[in-house]
Parts: sequence; structure tokens; C-alpha cells
Amino acid sequence: MLRRVVRQSKFRHVFGQAVRNDQCYDDIRVSRVTWDSSFCAVNPKFVAIIIEASGGGAFLVLPLQKTGRIDKVYPTVCGHTGPVLDIDWCPHNDLVIASGSEDCKVMVWQIPENGLVDPLSEPVVVLEGHSKRVGIVTWHPTARNVLLSAGCDNQIIVWNVGTGEAIINLEDMHPDVIFSVSWSRNGSLICTACKDKKLRVIDPRKERIVAEKDKAHEGARPMRAIFLADGNIFTTGFSRMSERQLALWRPENMDEPISVQEMDTSNGVLLPFYDPDTSVVYLCGKGDSSIRYFEITDEAPYVHYLNTFSTKEPQRGMGYMPKRGLDVNKCEIARFYKLHERKCEPIIMTVPRKSDLFQDDLYPDTAGPDPALEAEEWFAGKNGDPILISLKDGYVPGKNRELKVVKNVLESKQATKAENSPVAQKQASPQPSIKMEDKLEEVLREFKSLRDRVILQDRRIAKLEEQVAKVAM
Repeated sequence: MLRRVVRQSKFRHVFGQAVRNDQCYDDIRVSRVTWDSSFCAVNPKFVAIIIEASGGGAFLVLPLQKTGRIDKVYPTVCGHTGPVLDIDWCPHNDLVIASGSEDCKVMVWQIPENGLVDPLSEPVVVLEGHSKRVGIVTWHPTARNVLLSAGCDNQIIVWNVGTGEAIINLEDMHPDVIFSVSWSRNGSLICTACKDKKLRVIDPRKERIVAEKDKAHEGARPMRAIFLADGNIFTTGFSRMSERQLALWRPENMDEPISVQEMDTSNGVLLPFYDPDTSVVYLCGKGDSSIRYFEITDEAPYVHYLNTFSTKEPQRGMGYMPKRGLDVNKCEIARFYKLHERKCEPIIMTVPRKSDLFQDDLYPDTAGPDPALEAEEWFAGKNGDPILISLKDGYVPGKNRELKVVKNVLESKQATKAENSPVAQKQASPQPSIKMEDKLEEVLREFKSLRDRVILQDRRIAKLEEQVAKVAM
């Protein structure tokens, strides 16, 4: 019997394709800050990109269909006083995004349904608790309003966004800078990669380290670690000889990796993006001009190289679309948003199929937008797997889902400043009271009178300048 030379896989022929120029987002000043985050976050409605901003930190939020040249005066989200380092869309509400910044604050923003018309400088909630810059923000995969942040003060804080409170504070577990944090599939554990070269698996609610591995990668450059759907951990890092490596670990036994592979000697940090439905990991190196992809299976060597998508231009960052935002009719299994120096270019990964029918082997039920738990349930010790949805007829956002979640973000007894504003309360309640409307009218009247006063002052200044010019002559 002849031995199979090539391993069978339905993803062997996955091919990537960059979209046409008119479908890119042009003239964007992508952030130059020296931090190894992806600088881009995507969901089925918007693409968010961290940009260069004078006098603070800002990021753009563009509706997916707003392609072409982006005007220099396009409104931004601009409430931070230092550069923004990381952003993450809420998996349970496509209008809510969190940001972490050099100003030591985490902010949670509510984006209008159709995108920004004016600059947004008032967050829904400001979360203060870090003493140094916040480089990582990541939402809990299955519990509503639970957000994790990690800062350069070497601590991890888990917040209840609904109340604006820091519920869990992991202070003494990391002696050095935390490079990456990843939730497990049901959000019961986190895994972290730290500058001390240790890979840690932590139970955040019990505040204890479940497993750890010293020198998971021996090189000095940053590591990355992500949880896979089966509970194993996938890491990228550098060898002692500065070769880029990837490895697979079993948390129950961290003495030896299940698999280790050397890749190349490039010095860009490898950012892993994982699709739990297909068990494919995409590796995007910062400064590389390629995306490599691997399939993870139960048979040796466990991590199987599939292919490489290459372009001419190096990538400054990368956004990854959740499965529910893909076009199932085109057999699209992944979509990336590649950041160049001055543009964002979507890259579509497709499995070639002759049939026009729905390919259920490519699209098993995937995590939907509904949370399995409320924040209070999770903090009390309950776990819940993601609530799955079928993509057979394409993803259709639920009606009034945003309104319900907005209410959830805002409803808290310890109300934050943002919640006390009449505008925020008007958003939160479907039928505003007469009192609220009166208040809003009062605010608008006040605003109008202020505007009139500013116009009058402008005229006075212009007259005075004319008089000064005549005297000077």
C-alpha cells in the first residue's frame, strides 16, 4: 500500500487575496507608537484603527462600507490624554469598544449606530486603577460587561464595566511587563506571556496560578500566548539564537511542549489570530509582508503548515474579523485588515469550492453575539460556553440588541459621570421622561446662548484688531 505523501486537509488550498484599491481605507496616519499590539480591531459593523494624534491619543472608527480616502477631519474617538496602545470591540455589542492608553486609563466607548458624525471625547465609563500605561485590553468571551486590562505596572485588573468597578486585581503574579493575555474558550482561565520568559495559566477568580512554564521560549524578545478551543495553549516567541518559534503546550503538563517549530530569523513579533471553528492559526509578523497559516490537529506534528500569503508592503498592524462578519457565499474563512503606513487594506482568505451551496464543513456553528452569563454570575463563580449560532443564512444582527446592551453598560447604582449626563440617559431609556426632555431643552438653550456669545466675542475681537492695526500704522 502506498503511503500518503501529502496530508489531507480541506484548508490546504486556502488562498489570500488583497481587495482592489478602491476598497481600501486610504490616507490614514497609523500610530507610530512603539508597542507590539495589533493597532486595529474589527467587527461586522466597524473597523477601528489607532492613529497618530497630537495632544493625546485617538483612534478612528469607520463603518466597513466607508472605503476610499478618509478625510483628514474625519471625527475620531479622542478622550485619552496619552497615545492609545490597544483597542478591543465588545463581542456582545457591536457598538461598544474599549481602549487602553499611556495615560494609565481604560475607557469604554459607545459608538453611534451609523458611525461618528462628531469627534467622541466622552466615554461611557472611565476605568482607573493602573499606575502605569495600559497596553492590553480584552473582553471576556462569554460574560457580559467583563473586561480585562493589563498595564506596565505588571498587574492585571478584571472590571465589571456595568458598575465601573475593579473586581479582581492580580498584583503579585508578574515581576515584569506582561506581553499578552488570552481568555480560555469559556473564560474560566487566562494565559499570560511575560518578559520574565514565563508562560502562566491563571484562574483569575481564585487569584492563583494553575500552571506555569519557565523559559517557554528562551529568546529575549516578546512572546505571545493564546488559548485554543481544546484547552491547549499556542505560543510564539524566539529561540536563544533569535529564531522565531511557535509551540503548542498542554496546561496539565507544561514540562515539555507538544510541538515546537523554528520558523525564520526575522525580528518582528508574531501576532497569532486563531479560528476555533476550523482550528487554523494565522501568524502575522509585525514588519513582515506575509501571513502564514497553520492547522492544529490531534495527529503529529500537531501544528501543520498550510501556506503563506505574501505581499510587497510590510504590515504595521492587523485586524481580524470575527466569523459572523464573513461572507459565507464566497467561502470566505478569514478576513484581515492589514495596516500600512498610510492605509488599511482588507485581505480575504478563501477556500476554493465549485458548489454555490452553504459549506457546512467550513462553517460549523460559531460564537454569536449573545452572552452566556451576566457579569455578576461570572464573578460569583459560574462558567458558560459561548452561545453558538448558525451562519447558514448569513449573520443578521438582532433588533434593538444595541439598546438592550447600552442599558446594561449604563445601568449601575454607582453611576459614573457619563451616566449622569442627560444625553447618556436619553440613549439608555426607550421612552425618556418629560423631565428629561425639559432638561435636554435647557441644555440646548444654554448651548445656543454660549454659541451666540462666542460669535459676539469674535466680532469684538475683529473690531479691536482693526483698531490696533490703524493705530500701528
